[in-house]
Amino acid sequence: MIPGNIALFKSVRETFQKSERLCSRKIITSLFEEGEVFYSPLFKVIWSRSPSAISFPARVAFSVAKKGFRHAVTRNLIKRRMREAYRKNKFILYNFLNSVNMQIVIIIIFRANFIPDFQTIEAEMTNLLNSCTGIIKANIRKS
Repeated sequence: MIPGNIALFKSVRETFQKSERLCSRKIITSLFEEGEVFYSPLFKVIWSRSPSAISFPARVAFSVAKKGFRHAVTRNLIKRRMREAYRKNKFILYNFLNSVNMQIVIIIIFRANFIPDFQTIEAEMTNLLNSCTGIIKANIRKS
């Protein structure tokens, strides 16, 4: 699934550390008020430049609406799959952000009304990260 030349830049360790997670209520609130939004078939993505210096190129939060999935078990299953798909494919976003020397904060919200399997989420996450790099590139050109 990984194109030949992208696999060369893939990091050796695929981790998702606590410091890569977006936990600050202040940043999340400002992101919902001032962030830029784009959609994919499964996800809604809200992103913005990081307001402060962070140790990673991106900080990410994942969300699944209670309205769509009443049971916490189901919401947690979807979030686990989203985090794993992100963890395995974040090198796409990280390589781009490191090349342009930029740091961002992102919230990825699940918006479908069914429980997809992991392969579906991973394929969509890869498309989402590629779209995100394109949108950021276009945003850089505008400013």
